[in-house]
Amino acid sequence: MGRKDWIRRNQVALYAVAVFSAVGVALGRPTAGTAAERFIEPVLVVLLYVTFLEVPFVRIRRAFANGRFMAAALAMNFLVVPAVVWALTRALPPNPAVLVGALMVLLTPCIDYVITFTELADGDAEQVTAATPALMLVQLLLLPAYLRLFVGPRAAGIVDAGPFLEAFLTIIALPLALAWATEAAAERSASGERWQAAMGWLPVPMLAVTLFVVVASQLPRVRASIDQIAAVVPVYAAFLLVMPLLARMAAGLLGMGAGESRALVFTSVTRNSLVVLPLALALPAGYELAPTVVVTQTLVELSGMVVLTRAVPAWLVPAAPTPLFEALRSN
Repeated sequence: MGRKDWIRRNQVALYAVAVFSAVGVALGRPTAGTAAERFIEPVLVVLLYVTFLEVPFVRIRRAFANGRFMAAALAMNFLVVPAVVWALTRALPPNPAVLVGALMVLLTPCIDYVITFTELADGDAEQVTAATPALMLVQLLLLPAYLRLFVGPRAAGIVDAGPFLEAFLTIIALPLALAWATEAAAERSASGERWQAAMGWLPVPMLAVTLFVVVASQLPRVRASIDQIAAVVPVYAAFLLVMPLLARMAAGLLGMGAGESRALVFTSVTRNSLVVLPLALALPAGYELAPTVVVTQTLVELSGMVVLTRAVPAWLVPAAPTPLFEALRSN
């Protein structure tokens, strides 16, 4: 096994080291959080750039032709997930900041490390990558509507479309365009090819750096209000249990193969915490707790990924179709 493969296979352990290191820095020097917060968006841009480089664009274009997966990913994330989130968040305390933070993160599907975790579970990462722009655009359009539906009229002044659009352009569109330009350069020149190869080492380290920056910058908030945000942990844990099962059922009904099914599971369960965080930080006065709620989801989700990246290929969606899959496909 080469060094690059070793990094990929042990990435969850590397992420854990990054998180524990960030906890040590945040507890030892709480003032470092303010400095670390400035780096959230820059490291996200670099993370998404190297992530988008992982799957060649010519293959992404082919993946776009799979309308079945695209429709399933959109339906799971914007029809099934909102229903599940509405039910789960009924148990939260009547604190608007806690509710809004939980809704912001749970209603927005992941567009970055979902690709990495899908690959780790031997899923079809091309399909997930192809769906990323559509998932980001639809959540941009629907998040304010869902917040208004779940929170009520007071949600109208909470989320402004401007910051969300800015986040899409700088955090998604920019690295996507740079990745496309890099791939084009790699096809035309040896130096471009060497650059792309060098970038291939960075997805896992950059995600570790991103987690370090996010946790180090936000942990002081979590520490100061642990009693108020503890209620969201069971909600996040329940989401991690329910959504893989629902996605597996949907994949079976649609007759998807193992790779597509695993991809649908991970795009249905992973959330957009790292990209939503800058939006949560921009919320008006009275919602200072919302970023803490978002970061808590990141920590719970990463813990869940340790289990899911093993349980999905081993049990939930094995390489060979289960009898249930066979029965559903024969109907």
